[in-house]
Formats: sequence, C-alpha cells, structure tokens
Amino acid sequence: MELVFRFAEERDTPLILDFIKKLADYEHLLDQVVADEATLADQLFQKKSAQVLFAMEDGKEVGFALFFHNFSTFLGRSGLYLEDLFVLPEYRGKGYGKAILQKLAAIAMERGCGRMEWWCLDWNQPSIDLYRSLGAEPMSDWTVYRLTGDTLKNLAETPEL
Repeated sequence: MELVFRFAEERDTPLILDFIKKLADYEHLLDQVVADEATLADQLFQKKSAQVLFAMEDGKEVGFALFFHNFSTFLGRSGLYLEDLFVLPEYRGKGYGKAILQKLAAIAMERGCGRMEWWCLDWNQPSIDLYRSLGAEPMSDWTVYRLTGDTLKNLAETPEL
C-alpha cells in the first residue's frame, strides 16, 4: 500500500477532533479534551494557529499530525513543533509513524526550520523506541512548565508592578 499525505481543510474539522479524541484516549487523557469543532475550525483555519497533515492509505485517513511553528532565538530561525501524532491502531506496524515524521522533517527543511521538536509521555515506550531509532534525543536537562485554566487567568489578571 502506498501512503500519501494531504493537508487538512476546514471540512475535515470533525475528523480532526475524532483523531484528537482517539489520541487522548490512547494517552489516558480523554477527560482533558475540551476542544470542539467550532474552536478547532477557528484556531486551525481562521487564525491558522496550527496545521494538520493526514496520512492516507487507499483514500482513507489512517494517521494525523498536528504541528505549528515555534522560534529558536539561539538558531535565529523557526522550528517545527509537533503537538500530536497518531496512527489508527489497525494501521500500526506498517511504518506509518516513521513516514509521518519523515514527511514533517521534509516540511521543516522546505520551510527553512532549524529543528523539529515534540514531547512524548514517559510510559510510551513504542514511540520512544521509534524516536530514538530516528536519532531523536530526549531533552533530559529541560523541564516543561505549564499554566492553564484559573492559574493562567490569575497570572494574566495580576496587576503589573
């Protein structure tokens, strides 16, 4: 089977949300998904905050990647940040995850990006093994910090000094 790629269009919003929910379920985080079709359509296709790439086999979307550009001040160039990558369970073991990463790397190179980055859950050994086999290195000397919900709101509303 030949794997082909296509960028998502606004009409794909329900499918994108379905892939997001399937990934969240796999990661045991489904209860944290608050995204809906209207929000995704606005963010992805009106504001262009991120892009979605579908991997397709025989005309069926079998995997997806959601990514956006960040910026490295040290490199002085943008990077490609992979937020989500998911291949439907029945299509795993065919090299599609690797193929999606290869396609994203090609996109990063075409766009002049200086690097490509993503996060991976510590328990996801199959993905870790894949990433390591491609030469990706874990960034063990960095810690991810996050503000969300009320904490983010409270900081934003704190009077400036």
